[in-house]
Amino acid sequence: MALVNFVSVLIIACPCALGLATPTAIMVGTGRGAENGILIKGGESLETAHRIQTVVLDKTGTITEGKPAMTDVIVAPSSSVAEEELLHLAASAEAASEHPLGAAIVAGAKARGIEVARVTDFAAAPGHGIEATVDGRRVLIGSAKLLGDRGIDTGALDASAAELATDGKTPMFVALDGGFAGLIAVADRVKPESRDAVAALRKLESRS
Repeated sequence: MALVNFVSVLIIACPCALGLATPTAIMVGTGRGAENGILIKGGESLETAHRIQTVVLDKTGTITEGKPAMTDVIVAPSSSVAEEELLHLAASAEAASEHPLGAAIVAGAKARGIEVARVTDFAAAPGHGIEATVDGRRVLIGSAKLLGDRGIDTGALDASAAELATDGKTPMFVALDGGFAGLIAVADRVKPESRDAVAALRKLESRS
């Protein structure tokens, strides 16, 4: 009887607290989360959040920047081209491409102060790479298979390509005038604040 009377008084005396405050708090909380890039499905998700035991993070765009960036330029031992010239030719060829990895090479070259030239005879091989003529030189950029199909041996840098791939980077092979010239690697880099965020999650785990 005492409990029934208590609930009756609470409902009659505090309808705003029960009917408005909680939904408003949930709405404001989920809205603030959205402003910070955190999407919450609803109030029920918040209610069950304290029982979470495992957090799974998607790499692309979550702990990484979600935008590819050029990371490495490696000239093949047998090539006579300098690193700057290799990047100039590759970036110029990729400037005519719409692929995000190509855009990363172009941006990386421009960041180093390297100008991009106009191209002719541009052709794309979907899923494999591109080919174009830059400053009178035939540039081929893509997978090892693409170059191998043209009879170009990339073995001199296969170990480097494997190491880059192990580090989460995408190596792209470059050939000039039918000869292997080098590698350019692109990666979706980890956000600077991701390390602190993961560390904070681990601290929460240790407290639970």
